[in-house]
Amino acid sequence: MDPAQFLTASGVIIVAGKGGVGKTAVTAALAVAASSVGLRTLIVEVEGKGGMASMFEAQGLRYDEAALVEAAEGHAGVRARTVTPDDALLDYLADRGLHRISNRLVSTGLLDIVSTAVPGIRDILVLGKVKQLERSRDHDLIVLDAPAAGHAITFLRSASGLADAVKVGPINAQAADVLELLTDPRRCRVVLVTVPEETPVNELIETAYSLEDQVGVALGPVVVNGVVEELPGLAVPPEEAAAEVGVRLLDGEAEVLGESAAFRHARGELQEEQLRRMADELPLPQLRLPFLFTTDVGPDDLDVLADALLDAIRALPDGADAPDEAATSGAVQ
Repeated sequence: MDPAQFLTASGVIIVAGKGGVGKTAVTAALAVAASSVGLRTLIVEVEGKGGMASMFEAQGLRYDEAALVEAAEGHAGVRARTVTPDDALLDYLADRGLHRISNRLVSTGLLDIVSTAVPGIRDILVLGKVKQLERSRDHDLIVLDAPAAGHAITFLRSASGLADAVKVGPINAQAADVLELLTDPRRCRVVLVTVPEETPVNELIETAYSLEDQVGVALGPVVVNGVVEELPGLAVPPEEAAAEVGVRLLDGEAEVLGESAAFRHARGELQEEQLRRMADELPLPQLRLPFLFTTDVGPDDLDVLADALLDAIRALPDGADAPDEAATSGAVQ
């Protein structure tokens, strides 16, 4: 599949996953990949943790957009911003000519009270801002770094909950607009991230079914992060491998190398077992990313992940992620 076609199948991609699976790194890599194929890309960060900016060696994100990758030859550019409920509320009021009210909310300390007055209102304020950004058409793609999987379901359910609870008025209108965005696969889809381990895979499968059943959002391919590469050479005994290249092992080295090879082989078998199980229980394409031997992901690492994403997308059959009505009902049964 052509990567540009895949990445523009919907205007908003929401990236969600269990904490610790590399969700933010995947969000950043997805944005870099989109930029590299000519798409003006915006990252929206909603939790304010600061990890996103550090991956690009940039300053912390703010409500105003900032460039993380400049538009240049080979890149259309990546911009980013953080969206908090408080800032989104002030923006909402300002857009409606209510500057004096927003100033009063800030000066009197009532902002927190207003933004938490209705259950789910904080999430709908953030999603309402994302909806506004999507409608502006200032970017070819918006990539939203969603909360961790448990909160992600509540986050995305806020629109339907508020639409049911509040039947009239601006809150109902905002909820209806957000719900329309979330349930239209041509405008929005969710990409779930996991690692090939039992607990994260279990949670991803549960989250996928919950999102379809409770939110009605379209699901894109699953991104499997941290996949360890198969090394066929590990099957050769260390003594034989050393002899083939003319290396003499010291006492004990063959034993240590053998134990390391056995550990790597066992991990690979467990990994393949989880990948097969996920494919059986969740019939969605898998985009696999390599394990990075680092705890601090930087620009070079993002390039590696972005290239791997593009290769995995190219390997998808044409039409594998077509945004039709079937994408919102029955993708996982």
